[in-house]
Amino acid sequence: MHDLSAAELAAGLRKGDFTSQELTRHFLDRIGRLDERLNSFITVTADQALAEAAAADRRLAAGEGGPLTGIPYAHKDIFCTDGVRTSCGSRMLDDFIAPYDATVTERLRAAGAVMLGKTNMDEFAMGSSNETSYYGPVRNPWDTDRVPGGSSGGSAAAVAAGLAPLATGTDTGGSIRQPAALCGITGIKPTYGRVSRWGMIAFASSLDQGGAMARSAEDCALLLQAMAGFDPRDSTSAERPVDDYLAALARPLEGLRVGLPREYFGEGLDPRMAGVVEAAVGVLEGLGAQRVEISLPNMELSVPTYYIVAPAECSSNLSRYDGVRFGYRCQDPVDLEDLYKRSRGEGFGAEVKRRIMIGTYALSAGYYDAYYLKAQQVRQLIVEDFRRAFESVDLVLGPTSPTPAFRLGEKVDDPVTMYLSDIYTIGVNLAGLPGMSVPAGFIDGLPAGVQLIGNYFDEARLLNVAHRYQQATDWHRRTPEGFA
Repeated sequence: MHDLSAAELAAGLRKGDFTSQELTRHFLDRIGRLDERLNSFITVTADQALAEAAAADRRLAAGEGGPLTGIPYAHKDIFCTDGVRTSCGSRMLDDFIAPYDATVTERLRAAGAVMLGKTNMDEFAMGSSNETSYYGPVRNPWDTDRVPGGSSGGSAAAVAAGLAPLATGTDTGGSIRQPAALCGITGIKPTYGRVSRWGMIAFASSLDQGGAMARSAEDCALLLQAMAGFDPRDSTSAERPVDDYLAALARPLEGLRVGLPREYFGEGLDPRMAGVVEAAVGVLEGLGAQRVEISLPNMELSVPTYYIVAPAECSSNLSRYDGVRFGYRCQDPVDLEDLYKRSRGEGFGAEVKRRIMIGTYALSAGYYDAYYLKAQQVRQLIVEDFRRAFESVDLVLGPTSPTPAFRLGEKVDDPVTMYLSDIYTIGVNLAGLPGMSVPAGFIDGLPAGVQLIGNYFDEARLLNVAHRYQQATDWHRRTPEGFA
């Protein structure tokens, strides 16, 4: 059953080929047998999953429910889930039991989806390799000595290994798209405001966005359809209709203008990755698309801009974790100052501390104008680059990551090199655009992905292009040895 897509599983449930309880037990069994090699889950909610599956079976037997009813999924441990530990990959929230559901959790529950558990992630979503988690690193199922990418590495590894057909993720600077590329699955980060952030633990509020991860674009469309939509509880939620993503999948690509930014193909890109991108463009041209060379002149400034804006917002958001109201508290503090210092010092990991300190410095008196304000001005230049690009093209295409998955520990002591792993994805978050990674080949036996970038609220087009590409290729159907 794990070889079937979520769409195929939904059809099988409706035909009565199997029940949701049988399907859920199958995936729980695979998690129990195989996840020791990957560490992709922090919490497995077996009893709750089986209860949800039984409820889904009753709905299906009554002829009720929707496309996700009875379908198991893995939930990134950044979304609050009523009655379930929601740790954000941090010691700070190791014992936090969420008292309510995030909007995304609530909507998936209402759709009848079955939550298998909460997936491992970089601490507070800060990382590009899933090595900053308090619960240990996640391993890539294609090579367990390599990283799965981050911060949504647990979700990506679980889907790639067939431990779940669908998974949620969040993306602040590439945290859905980069792990999707490194694990050989499909992942979409929608337009900022398309998916509610209410109940999604904040890292950088102007950049964070929830999205969908699966093997195929069709399955991503299925999941995103249930997640997307206006939420009055989220002040940044977009109050506009959600397209019918599934209905748009089969549209022809004749006349589609695909922009290739020259800045994406310079120094730092593995030449073999450039070959993967070129081959993908060739497939799209065969389907009727046309290539257009474009320029994003400020793209090289996206990494330094991001690493001022994101740490500044993280410094503000994480100030609430002070050992007083909730979260980790140090033992036997001598006074209030000691409580603050030791609770934060012991509760946060090294990468989170690094970003808090950078952000606090950038926001401090005397440096705000020089760093944070200047970064926001450059951010607007990046927005303008994309605006001009979309005057002449329908979507932008390039590599998702400059290289395939690197080895565990290879970059953990070199944060600047680690930050450059997201060089092609960060600009999309700074501009608030939708982006998507699609499996497009292999390099030395490791998956390689291409990134599609759309105009605002054009998720339907991205899913359509990815789906048509996947109908012409089989990269998304490959499975890692040992997890078939």
